[in-house]
Amino acid sequence: MAALTAEQAEVLAPIEQYFLGHARDDAAHMRQAFLPSAHIEAMREGVFTSWPLDVYCERFKGVPAADEALRRRTVDWIDVAGLSACARVTLAHGAATFTDYFVLLKTADGWKIANKAFHSRQN
Repeated sequence: MAALTAEQAEVLAPIEQYFLGHARDDAAHMRQAFLPSAHIEAMREGVFTSWPLDVYCERFKGVPAADEALRRRTVDWIDVAGLSACARVTLAHGAATFTDYFVLLKTADGWKIANKAFHSRQN
């Protein structure tokens, strides 16, 4: 990604927490990144899936993946308009690559991920 504007750098804060949550398999980072009302959504094998944040956080057990050193996470782009933003990130996690789209809002506590939609594909 090209050099960030000051606004984009601020939006990056919850995305970095999200990346740490994956790297450390730690739901606490996810809770810092997302608004409590957030949903994580996707079409999985043709079926619409929508997890509230609490359900999503149950997936994290505090045990990093054995191949964590090989995993890659990148920010593809960030677009900011006032107190709203969107971002796309790519996560190369072993046999799967995930494309995540975030809608973010600037709150009294800083930028937070309001919702996430994702697509996964096998490599």
